[in-house]
Amino acid sequence: MRIAINALFWGQPATGSGQYVRHLVRHLAEVAPELELMLVAPQHVSLDDALGHAWAVPMEAPLDSNLGKLLGEQWLMPLVAQRHEADLIHVPYFAPPWRSPLPVVVTIHDLIPLLLPDYRGGLLVRAYTAWAARAARHAQRILTDSRASARDIIERLRVPPERVQVIYLAAEESFCPVPREADGELRALRQRLGLPQAYLLYLGGFDRRKHVTELLQAYQRANLAREGLPLVIGGRLPDADTPFAPDPRRIAAELGLGDAVQFLGWVDEADKPALYRGARAFCFPSAYEGFGLPPLEAIACGTPAIVGSGSSLEEVTGSGGLAVPPDDVDALADALRRMAGDDALRARLSAGGLAHAARFSWEATARQTAAAYREVAGG
Repeated sequence: MRIAINALFWGQPATGSGQYVRHLVRHLAEVAPELELMLVAPQHVSLDDALGHAWAVPMEAPLDSNLGKLLGEQWLMPLVAQRHEADLIHVPYFAPPWRSPLPVVVTIHDLIPLLLPDYRGGLLVRAYTAWAARAARHAQRILTDSRASARDIIERLRVPPERVQVIYLAAEESFCPVPREADGELRALRQRLGLPQAYLLYLGGFDRRKHVTELLQAYQRANLAREGLPLVIGGRLPDADTPFAPDPRRIAAELGLGDAVQFLGWVDEADKPALYRGARAFCFPSAYEGFGLPPLEAIACGTPAIVGSGSSLEEVTGSGGLAVPPDDVDALADALRRMAGDDALRARLSAGGLAHAARFSWEATARQTAAAYREVAGG
């Protein structure tokens, strides 16, 4: 069976969609070698590092503009797939073709542009999102990352539940516990970045739904700076201080937190496992996530998490964390105090998180995706 995969995001491994397509293709090649994987991408997207797992087919047109991207997704992708005798098209992000001569599987990670007003963008972005939403209703199968996202898709896109399938994502194998006394990576990272012996950690973006402002307010309210437990914040800091992406450095200064908050900036993927392992708790009070990979990475390292309730994060962390309303500063401060002072709670959550994280693997993700291909193509 030949599967044509839209590989537009292959060249963007720092994005969620880029990570997803790369992990999926590599593990599909391992668990389902009978599938012939064909990556279709614009000419400006390099697919050289995909060779060995799949073969590459360029779209023979300049598609580095918004109009070109739309033409590639809606017209060229089905045309190229049919020309190369594919049996099925998989679009691993929210942009399936409206009409296709071949069956279509689409992965919709979340419906943020439809559900959150601040993320709807301008007129062109809203029109593109509306087009993608309507096109998704024509797909033979919609894959999504969590039960929470599946509910949103069924309700908002008005598609039959039997056409929506939950296939969880996973953390890489490098995210695993290491005894503190044997953790040379953590010792080296602590020395290189100037990390304290114990700290709370946030790692992610700074747009409003992440609720970093509320996290800083809760940290101040919990008085943890006085107890010598700093807050370490990682992630690419905003280029400008705006209502959509408030600069956490300004907020920390206004709260008088001083050196109690350490900003790391961008964190390399190779540094993340040790960074998680060194934290007393991982804090991720996001209001909405389609899946939320960082909390899973944290609990897979044995670090308990504090997450925002109301979307997929409670599914992701399971018994490995505490869930609080992301806009409730008092509840968040209480969760921080509990993580800081209750060693028995942390030990229980750490053990529960490791057991829960073991349920997720990219091998399982690939096997379930391959089974969905067979069902759709056979049907």
